[in-house]
Amino acid sequence: MLRDLYSWTLAKAEHPQALWVLAAVAFIESSVFPIPPDVLMIPMILARPRRAWLIALVATAASVLGGVLGYGIGYFFYDQIGQPILDALGKGDAMAEFNIRFNDLGFWAVLTAGITPFPYKVITIMSGWTAMPLGTFVATSILARALRFFIVAGLLRVFGAPIRDFIERRLGLVFTVFVLLLIGGFVLVRYL
Repeated sequence: MLRDLYSWTLAKAEHPQALWVLAAVAFIESSVFPIPPDVLMIPMILARPRRAWLIALVATAASVLGGVLGYGIGYFFYDQIGQPILDALGKGDAMAEFNIRFNDLGFWAVLTAGITPFPYKVITIMSGWTAMPLGTFVATSILARALRFFIVAGLLRVFGAPIRDFIERRLGLVFTVFVLLLIGGFVLVRYL
């Protein structure tokens, strides 16, 4: 099923309205869709390298807006569904502690999920669920998604098709290592 969905998504990269399809995929990927917008971005940019920045901008804007939808899902449906279940299980207090811890690290959670292969939709919903300040969530989402999509666009614009394999197979690992090094650097500065 995922292979068919992947093939369908890839075929849309050649559609005349591909930017709109990209916006739709980036929007729903941030809250429910399992296929990342990169699948559309890569062939779109390879086909029209001069539009790389526009394509990255559309993916960023739509992804952040979709993230706000994911935030809303977590925010509005947690009280009706999640909290009563946790209270019935005697875990309501534990969730309150988790919310505080998550929101203390919220910037890093959203940044990490926004630029690494970790499903961004999980963090968008969790950010709403824990009532992370919406401004922090949106600002961090803009930073993270712009980093991810503009780096991909830049690499494709400069290196073209030869970088495609690297992006599809290894860019997630590179982003993950980058985030770990960034966090490690902040920890070292703070504690040394």
